[in-house]
Amino acid sequence: MGQTNQTITLGGGCFWCTEAVYVQVRGVLDVESGYCNGHTLQPSYEQVCNGSTGHNEVVKLVYDPEQISVRDILEIFFLIHDPTTLNAQGHDRGTQYRSGIYFTPPEQQQQALALIEELGGSGVYPRAIVTEVLPQSNYWPAETYHQDFFEKHPDQAYCMAVAAPKVAKFRKTFARLQKPAR
Repeated sequence: MGQTNQTITLGGGCFWCTEAVYVQVRGVLDVESGYCNGHTLQPSYEQVCNGSTGHNEVVKLVYDPEQISVRDILEIFFLIHDPTTLNAQGHDRGTQYRSGIYFTPPEQQQQALALIEELGGSGVYPRAIVTEVLPQSNYWPAETYHQDFFEKHPDQAYCMAVAAPKVAKFRKTFARLQKPAR
């Protein structure tokens, strides 16, 4: 009997962009945009954006560990955002855009920390990696209109300028992990 599906939650800037990539990853069974690791119960997008809740914009991934490894998921994560900028991704600024890996089983924490150490020592990044690695807590799904945003609005200016290049970078670098075309 195979392993059961697992969950990991990632904050890499705007959740529209992160979701746009992970919906295309083989072995990722579900991607949900949401908010986590803040102190307010059931925060709204507006509350999260004003920085008062402590939440991070995230995507919660459900994946099949027999089809994709945590390492592959995290290598994609480090490719599609800048883990060296504190509380910012591109023009998006605030604690809700911080780089974060929010684990469920403790093994994910160990793997994330090992990869951060490896990348930090490799010289890939010109500055230190500031990605926080914490247990997932106080998770709330984002409002319905945020789910599958890139898929529903590919011509929206932000999607074209920010999400589309991340998707292209994933497809070029990780073609082996891309879901087959439907």
